[in-house]
Amino acid sequence: MDSKSFKRWQQEVASAKLRDAKFITASGDPVEMLGTPEMIKDLDYDRDLGMPGQYPYTRGVHATMYRGRLWTMRQFAGFGSPEDTNQRFKYLLENGQTGLSVAFDLPTLMGRDADDPWSEGEVGVCGVSVSSLRDMEILFDGIPLDKVSTSMTINSPAIILLAFYIAVAEKQGVKPEQLRGTIQNDILKEYIAQKEYIFPPSPSMRIIVDMIEYCTESMPQWNTISISGYHIREAGSTALQELAFTLADGFAYIEAAMERGLDIDAFAPRLSFFFNAHNDFFEEIAKYRAARRIYARRMKEKYGAKKERSWMLRFHTQTAGCTLTAQQPENNIVRVAYQALAAVLGGTQSLHTNSMDETLALPSEKAVKIALRTQQILAYESGVPHTIDPLAGSYFMEDLTNKMEQGAEEYFKKIEELGGVIPAIEKGFFQREIAEAAYRYQLEIENNDRYIVGVNAFQDKDEKIEIPLLQISPEVEKEQVRRLQELKRERDNNKVQSLLKELKQAAIENKNLMPVIIEAAKAYATVGEMINTLKDVFGEYQESTDF
Repeated sequence: MDSKSFKRWQQEVASAKLRDAKFITASGDPVEMLGTPEMIKDLDYDRDLGMPGQYPYTRGVHATMYRGRLWTMRQFAGFGSPEDTNQRFKYLLENGQTGLSVAFDLPTLMGRDADDPWSEGEVGVCGVSVSSLRDMEILFDGIPLDKVSTSMTINSPAIILLAFYIAVAEKQGVKPEQLRGTIQNDILKEYIAQKEYIFPPSPSMRIIVDMIEYCTESMPQWNTISISGYHIREAGSTALQELAFTLADGFAYIEAAMERGLDIDAFAPRLSFFFNAHNDFFEEIAKYRAARRIYARRMKEKYGAKKERSWMLRFHTQTAGCTLTAQQPENNIVRVAYQALAAVLGGTQSLHTNSMDETLALPSEKAVKIALRTQQILAYESGVPHTIDPLAGSYFMEDLTNKMEQGAEEYFKKIEELGGVIPAIEKGFFQREIAEAAYRYQLEIENNDRYIVGVNAFQDKDEKIEIPLLQISPEVEKEQVRRLQELKRERDNNKVQSLLKELKQAAIENKNLMPVIIEAAKAYATVGEMINTLKDVFGEYQESTDF
């Protein structure tokens, strides 16, 4: 770089008038006005970037990336009854979606049946209601499970919902080893951010390792856990916190499985990650690139994984629901398009684009189709997928990626000093960090240091919302309760009670829970019955009153 030219540029900048704005990332960090070679003078191509599909995978996990295969377009769907959601699944598949992603309602997420008094008013409201195998049979009726890849967003009762899925597949003549998909199953982020936990952290980790062990042996195409930064970000974290806390959770699962005696190269290739795509375009891309590099280095150098697939961080991305606004909701289409572009430039393997109406209601059919079309325009019209990692070598991008990696390593040290992820959760470390970041971001909006179009800038004072909203009928809950009570009358209740006793004993004796839960699922034991049985052994988690 010519030093005279650089000094002249600095002088011109010093005398120029700049916009009255704070030039900061979404995380609140200052942004360089100009990228220069000086910012990446220590960058070593082979050590820090490498070729796509090669260690340390900064440029992507596949040699051909989207020239070989586009990302999976996986719209999150679930509402009302299993019949309603089954119809939405079929609609999305007919319109070009390439994978299913199931949203469950709050009772199901919390391990409660539809007829539990706690569930009143919540059945089918924010996702599909599933209390038993019978609901699952309806949910996937007419959908060949050996042909689709299914993702299920479920955590505390994940082992039970996976058992239902295995049982439905068996009824279709599909073996567990043929099933493809992902179950979220990331309980650590529940304690950190989303708060949909049931059992204390230690037994929750034991259940997850049970699932990893079972799936490693019986479901070789199934992703056993989707380690999720998405919810950490939605709770208000910065991009760096999302990166660091998510990877720290992932390493905690890996260490727990290794302590069980599992071979890291047997289970690591089936771990996947789930990241958020927020508003700050370049910061998000740097986050994904840094994530792959950090993960590869740790897996190879710290944990001693030998297989290349064990070093690869594969991830699903969802555009940031928390950035959508109720004001001028059509603007959300534009926000989502830019966020989706960042995810694709960051090399995601799977993408969900949010619908414009999600701050007001569950997505309507029209809104979800526009969200899917956003991905299809990006994939087939923009030309973006033609070149792998096109921002590589950018002074600005490589500097941001390096800063992300360095910042994450500093967080890992803090977590280690606190005794690891679970002690850090119990001490409220993650929760405090996220709360402070969320507070800072909100203050920036309220002080107009950060503009949100339609909210604190460019408002329409007389705005009327004119988009159609999806309404969930109260009849859904009545029908779900009726069906569940009918099931409980008709099934072999002696067999159910016997299997629940067997489940309790397996929990006490520290046996792998997966086989007996599959048998209980086939006998139509419900989510609530199995969770309550496990509560008798494991207890329930109560968070500290600090948060």
